[in-house]
Amino acid sequence: MENMDEINSIYEKVSKVISRDEYIERVNEKVEQMSGLCDEKTAAMLVAHDLGASDAGQNTVKIAEITPDSGIVNFIGKVISVFDSREFKRNDGTTGKVGNIVVGDETGTIRLTLWDDRAELINSGNIEIGQCLKISGYVKEGYTGLEVNIGDNNMISESDEMVDIKLSSTSISDIKDGMGDINLYGKVLDKWDIREFNRRDGSKGRVCNILIGDSSGKIRLTLWDEKADFAEKIKAGDTVEIINGYARENNFNQEVEIQIGSYGLIKKSDRNVEFRESFTPIADIVAGDLFSIKGHVSGIDEIKEFSRQDGTQDMVANIYVSDETGRIRLALWGEHANTVNDIDIDSRIEVIDAYSKYGLKDEIELNVGNRSKIIVM
Repeated sequence: MENMDEINSIYEKVSKVISRDEYIERVNEKVEQMSGLCDEKTAAMLVAHDLGASDAGQNTVKIAEITPDSGIVNFIGKVISVFDSREFKRNDGTTGKVGNIVVGDETGTIRLTLWDDRAELINSGNIEIGQCLKISGYVKEGYTGLEVNIGDNNMISESDEMVDIKLSSTSISDIKDGMGDINLYGKVLDKWDIREFNRRDGSKGRVCNILIGDSSGKIRLTLWDEKADFAEKIKAGDTVEIINGYARENNFNQEVEIQIGSYGLIKKSDRNVEFRESFTPIADIVAGDLFSIKGHVSGIDEIKEFSRQDGTQDMVANIYVSDETGRIRLALWGEHANTVNDIDIDSRIEVIDAYSKYGLKDEIELNVGNRSKIIVM
């Protein structure tokens, strides 16, 4: 048995009520019963707790003070995220349940693992985002870091004490594909209509995109299903707070974006977030990326209508924009083509998030599509 010194220390809490051999036997049974979901040290604390050693390793702490050796801890935290519970089969054939929530206080955040009847609190809706909880559980090293385990003999209840959460904020420019637990504030720059789609199982899904920015850059958010309704509550210029988002590379254009699923949170905020669009000189544009430019209109072509392969009608118009470094052709697709009716030669113009590619005569051009924005000054 590993961690024997730690297990012996825990046993001392209950040595007056059970022999050491029987205690070790119960620990092994607990490990077996949990089908490998808890280690021997955790099982030892569970057995000690079952025998009434509620003070085994007990501390009153802030989240930042919790360490792998804290044992059983008491603290108060505000619910940040709630994850669905799931069932599993124990080695003895019985069915167990496990679920997770993430809580935070002014010093940090930590994941809670709820077992069996405690996991039912998630399914019943008794645990909600924003709720403050009084928690007593045992600490262990989990797959994603420290976590506090809460079984039937541990405590989790609503608290009247309010907790301010201090989350480490991520700058948009630091977000990379695969990152999780993303918390940030961003200014809403643009949003798109909610779209419905069919899942592989035949059910309907909903999705919406929002573009946000901060002082370091901008990034697109993807809101799924009920989170998509949030887009109807905000407008350009609002500030949003994102908690527990995750970053994924978009399969369509390989851009990294933030996904907010059922385990994340997005809400309006009164915080002031500064954003300033970064414009690229025309001479510095290379193919295969998104660019924003500003300059004056130096050429205008007529709108052309055409039929797509699916039979739908669309339109396109070309214009040329110049700045002090060069000149480039822009292909305006769809409704953007109507911009030619609002501009003249020498009109000042800003074009946001146009995609660069090689066009006629292998010259670089900008495609202005449904995710681009044109501002006529």
